[in-house]
Amino acid sequence: MAPPRLIATDLDGTALRSDGTISARTAAAFAAVEDSGATLVFVTARPPRWMTTVSHVVNHRGLAICANGALLYDLHTESIADSHLMSSEVVAETVALLRAAVPSLAFSVEYENGYAYETDFPLGGWDLRFGDGRAPVASVLGLPCAKLLAYHHTMDADDLYEQVVALVGGLVTPTHSSGRALIEMSALGVTKATALARFAERSGIAPADAVAFGDMPNDLPMLGWAGTSYAVANAHPDVLAAVDQVTAANDDDGVAQVLERLYAA
Repeated sequence: MAPPRLIATDLDGTALRSDGTISARTAAAFAAVEDSGATLVFVTARPPRWMTTVSHVVNHRGLAICANGALLYDLHTESIADSHLMSSEVVAETVALLRAAVPSLAFSVEYENGYAYETDFPLGGWDLRFGDGRAPVASVLGLPCAKLLAYHHTMDADDLYEQVVALVGGLVTPTHSSGRALIEMSALGVTKATALARFAERSGIAPADAVAFGDMPNDLPMLGWAGTSYAVANAHPDVLAAVDQVTAANDDDGVAQVLERLYAA
């Protein structure tokens, strides 16, 4: 059988090691995909500014679908090629509804080229490298954004997700990907799958010609779209239950193991 024309892979917890690095084995497997003439697309919750180390490993080749489908990022030019943003009105209404129901939530917003966090929102190590974007969310609600995030310091991630869906699922598309009570919200209907499907259609690639890899609930739409889906062994239980096949864990180069078989010389 011919190897797949499209490989779509999540990064954190899937293709990357737990320390956020790309192993030499995985980097070589990515190169083999591109050398075969197939298309490699990173499909991630990461914002574009977090793609620097990944783009270096792949020599700034290819595309990344960032912010859970809201942004299409060209790794070669390091620029945004397409965007599907939440309107400022939807952002403001969503924050108001969630804050009224769960007052202890902390919010942040991701823009095409920036971000802002409330004071009690936990700032991650990656963003510490790019400067502190802390600001009251109320001061930036007048702008469209790629992603709205809500964090709770003590709730269970799945429990918070269910509550957010019940409260604002008709306004935005919520998901989660970190294992913490951190809910990520995109414009209504925007997912990793919708962005990947648009890209594939423009490239003349059918779902049957695509293989996707993931580990968390935000990967489920993409895994459902692809003709063949893989979870890494460390994946969320809902992902393990939904995929066609399971490969080794991210720290054991599970994605690379599959790619080596698919694109064997």
